[in-house]
Amino acid sequence: MTESGEWGVGSGKHVAPPVIHALGLVEYQPTWDAMKQFTAERVPETRDEIWLVQHPPTYTQGLAGKPEHLLHSTHIPVVKVDRGGQITYHGPGQIIAYLLLDLRRWKITVRELVRLMEQAAIDLLGEFGVAAQGCEDAPGVYVGDVKIASLGLKIKHGCCYHGLALNVDMDLTPFANINPCGHAGLRVTQCCELGITAGIGELQAQLAQNLVHGLQRHFLQKSQPLL
Repeated sequence: MTESGEWGVGSGKHVAPPVIHALGLVEYQPTWDAMKQFTAERVPETRDEIWLVQHPPTYTQGLAGKPEHLLHSTHIPVVKVDRGGQITYHGPGQIIAYLLLDLRRWKITVRELVRLMEQAAIDLLGEFGVAAQGCEDAPGVYVGDVKIASLGLKIKHGCCYHGLALNVDMDLTPFANINPCGHAGLRVTQCCELGITAGIGELQAQLAQNLVHGLQRHFLQKSQPLL
């Protein structure tokens, strides 16, 4: 699935929406390497992209990650990565949206982008009657006090990569081996446990559209002339 737009890449009044790529189930390390390469090689005219993926079982540990948050050693690989945050788990049945964006183009700060990513997932869940919210002190999306989506970003030369992971229909057992995102005892849930029966393809496409529409709304608001 790809989506293209007819707007200029960054003409001041309009920004082309990100190109969306649905890449399926892909290994973590090559995907991370590709994100870094894309970001390193991009130029001012490079179109932004959103990559939609799933990963085989993988723990990722952010820059601030503490080894003690991996409670038990397992056969699942632990990859030390360059995003913010602590340790989390990725596996089949979890939607990951990687955002490769020029933040200056969208006139958005990192904090604003974090809130936008959370809102995209909150709105998606809301369409299925599930009330969710973000948390100022612990970025992510929660249903009550149970976490359903995590996020992390790397900013380099004004551009970002990494993104948002939403649990849909997966084996949650590996979360028991970690303090998710560094929080001891934090419980996790997923869409299928909350009565959401839509397929992962449908949810993935809607999440991507929510992200794109959120970026466009933010840009238009920031571009309004001051009265």
